[in-house]
Amino acid sequence: MTAKKRILTGYRPTGKLHLGHWFGNLQNMLSLQNEYDAYYFIADWHALTSDWADPGGIARYTEEMVLDWCAAGLDPDRCTIYRQSDVPEVAELALYFAMVTPMSWLERVPSYKEQRDQISDRDLGNLGFFMYPLLQAADIAIVLADFVPVGEDQLPHLELTREIVRRFNSAYGEFLVEPQAITAKAGARVPGLDGRKMSKSYGNAIFISDSPEEIRAKVMGFMTDPARKLKTDPGDPDICPLHAVHRLIASESDIAEWDRCCRSAECGCVAHKKSLAADLVGYLAEFQARRSELEAIPGFAAEVLAKGAAKARPVTSGVVATCRELIGLDARTGLDDE
Repeated sequence: MTAKKRILTGYRPTGKLHLGHWFGNLQNMLSLQNEYDAYYFIADWHALTSDWADPGGIARYTEEMVLDWCAAGLDPDRCTIYRQSDVPEVAELALYFAMVTPMSWLERVPSYKEQRDQISDRDLGNLGFFMYPLLQAADIAIVLADFVPVGEDQLPHLELTREIVRRFNSAYGEFLVEPQAITAKAGARVPGLDGRKMSKSYGNAIFISDSPEEIRAKVMGFMTDPARKLKTDPGDPDICPLHAVHRLIASESDIAEWDRCCRSAECGCVAHKKSLAADLVGYLAEFQARRSELEAIPGFAAEVLAKGAAKARPVTSGVVATCRELIGLDARTGLDDE
């Protein structure tokens, strides 16, 4: 029987998961756990690179992420769910990668300058944030991942990982796996309440753990076709953020009817918002009920993470042991025989 190829992906625990996550990478993770030897990690050290001055929420969001993942359908018996900091070998491998990686490689990563320029509410001048791509490379290599699901915007990060692995292997011996990209099936673009991409940073997100009351209140504030000022004005569903979200969860016939009546000005935006709110509450009901059940189990998240670390550590400790041997750190000098 041919062993499954290994795949790895992770999330930073910097906030609650929202609909953008749900219809994006999370749906891919659900399908990939059946096709691959899937490793899914919660990147708390990565969160610390940007939230080092205010790390209080990392542990809480880590637990919430476990609950969200498992309630959504990730199965700890079919995939390996672990916390990055529970696998200290990642840090050791990152240190070895730092020895072979030119600083210029990290400086050219597109997202580094972009985030330094765009994020003004946190100090990102620390070395940890600069080394973020190198730590990411260690995350991938430490489990000998064959594949990493990435979007088009993440390909430069994966290519950097491949370059670092090639340089390490060239210097010390062919061992580490050069990971290949799986271009993730494009998740739906989910607009936020203000029409921009849904993001907790923008304050425009509907979180999948929001209560029905919170969901209804948020949806009633949803942006619609900005050109439609009055109920009697025909609208354009193709540019309406509300319609874009509703399309993700409603039946084709319902969406077609809302499309028709909007264009003909036979229905108003308030009625459409109420319909979306009701449909969204119903759509998330099963997930939220399951999440409540898991949350009521004492120590559930901690147990999942401990189980995942126990599965991951034999792999990661073996990889680091081999790397130490290849580098020569474990070579016997003969001094202990004197």
